[in-house]
Amino acid sequence: MSTYDSLPKTYDPQAVEPKWYAYWSEKGYFHAEVDPSKETYSITIPPPNITGSLHIGHALCYSIQDVLGRWKRMLGYNTLILPGTDHAGIATQNKVEQALAKEGLTRHDIGREKFVERVWEWREEYGGIILDQFRRMGYAFDWDRLRFTLDEGYADAVLEEFIRWFDAGLIYRGVRVINWCPRCHTAISDIEIEYAEDAGHLWHIQYPLEDGSGTITVATTRPETMLGDTGIAVNPEDQRYMGMVGKNAILPIMNRPIPIVDDAHVDPDFGTGAVKVTPAHDPNDFEIGMRHNLAQIIVIGTDGSMTDEAGAYKGMDRYAARKAIVEELKAKGLLVLEEEYTHSVGTCARCNTVIEPLLSEQWFAKMKEIAQPAIDVVKDGRVRFVPDRYAGLYLDWMENIRDWCISRQLWWGHRIPVWKCPDCGEYVAAKSAVEACAKCGGKNMEQDPDVLDTWFSSALWPFATMGWPKETEELQHFYPTSVLTTARDIIYLWVSRMIMTSMYFLDEIPFKDVYIYATVMNEEGRRMSKSLGTGVDPLEIIDKYGADALRFALIQQAGKGQDIRFSEGRVEPIRNFCNKIWNMSRFVLMNLEDATIDVQKFDLKSQISNLKSEDQWILSRLQKTIQAVNEGFEGYDMDNAARALYEFLWSEYADWYIEIAKPRLQGEDRAVVQSVLWHVLETSMRMLHPIMPYITEQIWQSIPHEGESIMVAAYPRMDAALVDDEAERRMDAVMEVTRGARTLRSEMGVAPGKPVTATVVPSSDVYRAAIEAGLVTIQSLAKISDLTVASSAPTGERTASAHLTMGDLYVPLAGLLDVDKEIARLTNELVELEKELGRSAGKLANEQFVSKAPPAIIEKERRIVEELSDKKARLQSRLEMLGQ
Repeated sequence: MSTYDSLPKTYDPQAVEPKWYAYWSEKGYFHAEVDPSKETYSITIPPPNITGSLHIGHALCYSIQDVLGRWKRMLGYNTLILPGTDHAGIATQNKVEQALAKEGLTRHDIGREKFVERVWEWREEYGGIILDQFRRMGYAFDWDRLRFTLDEGYADAVLEEFIRWFDAGLIYRGVRVINWCPRCHTAISDIEIEYAEDAGHLWHIQYPLEDGSGTITVATTRPETMLGDTGIAVNPEDQRYMGMVGKNAILPIMNRPIPIVDDAHVDPDFGTGAVKVTPAHDPNDFEIGMRHNLAQIIVIGTDGSMTDEAGAYKGMDRYAARKAIVEELKAKGLLVLEEEYTHSVGTCARCNTVIEPLLSEQWFAKMKEIAQPAIDVVKDGRVRFVPDRYAGLYLDWMENIRDWCISRQLWWGHRIPVWKCPDCGEYVAAKSAVEACAKCGGKNMEQDPDVLDTWFSSALWPFATMGWPKETEELQHFYPTSVLTTARDIIYLWVSRMIMTSMYFLDEIPFKDVYIYATVMNEEGRRMSKSLGTGVDPLEIIDKYGADALRFALIQQAGKGQDIRFSEGRVEPIRNFCNKIWNMSRFVLMNLEDATIDVQKFDLKSQISNLKSEDQWILSRLQKTIQAVNEGFEGYDMDNAARALYEFLWSEYADWYIEIAKPRLQGEDRAVVQSVLWHVLETSMRMLHPIMPYITEQIWQSIPHEGESIMVAAYPRMDAALVDDEAERRMDAVMEVTRGARTLRSEMGVAPGKPVTATVVPSSDVYRAAIEAGLVTIQSLAKISDLTVASSAPTGERTASAHLTMGDLYVPLAGLLDVDKEIARLTNELVELEKELGRSAGKLANEQFVSKAPPAIIEKERRIVEELSDKKARLQSRLEMLGQ
């Protein structure tokens, strides 16, 4: 079988991709050992939840990390990309509870121990799905070092973290308002809440003053919580209420006096400027209550129903109570106004239940002391955010940080290592009951039933995965890691906590760079969501187009903007790009069969004297592309790197150089052209490999190469000796004249294969020399039988002309077409087009159409008008050329 036959006629990613992933894995290329002789590059990937399935955000996030890892490995770095998964407390517990519900059971029916066993069984069956999907994407992760946030070593690190903080007085038991899910029966973090605009109401309620001197009206979206009001607050600058501060108002329905206080937190422009204060059911009200020593009354319980403190509404669902309370206020004449009001409502991301801010006794970690070193390392540049605007967001949050609620009322997760002594009531933190008893001296110690917030364990990820609290070789060699690639919505919840824990426990940063990647939206700018029908399934894309096409399509858009718009339509052109690469590689292989290329001894610079202008041009462009791609990867400008590769391979190498090379392959300098074709293709495959690993390996293995895999071949570096700006200028002139001639042929309707004559009038001597040097090439590419380089425009005949940067191009029309017939045809086409344009423009000028038609229809009409206007301008230009 010939070399050419080693690449089938068409590229089939389904046949190529599994083969090479298995090969890389068998060769051990993904694995990194400690090697002090090499410079290191390390990433610990953000651990996906074990409940997860690959979505488009994952595909972008982890593709970026794989690109960086493959690039650095080829540059010679000892590269570790350490994978793992997160136990995802509430998400995983919900999955297993749903499975139990199908059996007619709850977790309480089987008990904690049996339930946790069931979760482990679920994890064994389903927890690795997303990792298999990562393999399909081609990710070169070190699977030998796979970690899980509940594996034995990691669990010990979490216990160590808690106990050290507890013994240092940084963890305490306290009462605060937290996010509570009445369905999941647990406190949840901010990241586990989804917000949506809700068309609700704003109720204006009148509270009588205790001294009978009048009333004060407050506005609220949650009248059911008023039963727990213990104050009314106004802004100290609000002149409307200056005489009321210090007085008491009577709480309607409950008939108890509550004080009117002034507090700067109150927005005087919201509602009436006076707000009810319910310290047990609103975090801001809690802080106001603390400042003014207000009582805390819980009127909504953990199940979402009203408590004993709600009086006559005891036992009623919170929303049923809302309706009943509004009716009672109306009956008593205390409801001043009920207005429609749209506001943001938080729901549990796992079960969609509306979150209840609830006063609850929980475990908290003090943050102020821990936060300062993590603030300093960002301010002094030891940790760099990319884009840098996110450093400001991080610092703003860190400098105003509040204590962290770390307990969750779940069974799946790291159980809080605190034991309470039944004799003295003291709390002891220890890794086991035996150790707790030894610390306290008591017996029958009872462990706290709660588990730790998932983010508490995730905070240790970069260093616990490398063996901390032990002092391992991996920590010494690979830590701190090189970069964290993550989403902007977990800067506060995860990024900040990793920096804080690393500084506290190791006095070291966890990573040098934090790259915040763009959020992937659909083409309409909406959030990707399967339930909303706006999602794109990466696995379906891979099945249809291959992993390489998806990876490149994502990286091509991975700029430093806020978000990117993505759809399947973005992948199809990249599938075409893959086919282009495949076909040009087949062409090169077909023409290498008689070549004698000694890869080890090959030195293109020694052949400089034999190279023609187009050879020098493509080699120069190759060097500049190498520089652009390396700079793109180095600066996290992934999109720039991808675009440089696309432009070079498609537009410069395939469309120009290969076309110019074709006739030369039949001539006496065939060997020179073969060398250049091979060198550029082989170098380009290595350059493209980090983004498109599969197709590049397949092609590279089919052409002369050195080494056993492209994955461990050297990454290209720019060779300044091959940069030739003069050759580029000459070739720019050749390409511009060729494009100009092709455009004129197309616009005049001249058959592609029909030879034409042309005259070019250069605008300078430099351009004249370049065009004269490339005369044969221009004539061949543009199908020009006779190209004249003149000092002035031809006279005495009708010509089509094009004004170019390097001068003017003229093509005589005699013998090419019947000018009068062409004028008549174009005139008729213009008349019909103007009618069509008038219809669409008329619709957009119609106010009723614009006000009633769906936005998509209006946008479609605008595009039609734009396209028709452009076509009209081209027709008019062609008529002008023909003398009309």
